[in-house]
Amino acid sequence: MDLVETSRQTVEALLARRHRPMTYEERVQYALDLVDMHLHEENPDRIDECIKLYTEDAVWDAPTRGVRYVGRQSIKENYLKLFASAGNISFEPIERFASPDRVFDDMWARFTLVGDGFANAPVPIGTKVKLRLLHNFHIRDGMIAREIGYEVWLPDG
Repeated sequence: MDLVETSRQTVEALLARRHRPMTYEERVQYALDLVDMHLHEENPDRIDECIKLYTEDAVWDAPTRGVRYVGRQSIKENYLKLFASAGNISFEPIERFASPDRVFDDMWARFTLVGDGFANAPVPIGTKVKLRLLHNFHIRDGMIAREIGYEVWLPDG
């Protein structure tokens, strides 16, 4: 079985859990698992599986850059532009915590800005970036209904 098929089955299994009766702690764990899976599927090869984790009317915001995308297709198109514009990307998790309907994820992302896919990027193409990224995920009916990425862009090096 190839990676995309494995990814599809894993996403389907996770989403099937959302309708099961759960305790508060199990709902918190589900929210954490949902975001963890989202972050693992967030790449060009498995973007379709990543997008399945969003509600149809999901909103993706990056307020410091003044951008907002509404709906799965718009979010997918944005991600594909971001992937094409971030060279040599790496992530360093800082912390993650949740309630059943919110997940906060704090991380460092490092990359070289190689294209114009980050709308309103505060640095020029060619810059090595160290990005402090705090995500605020809103969970509704076991899916991501809103993702807000608070970004602090710093030169890296």
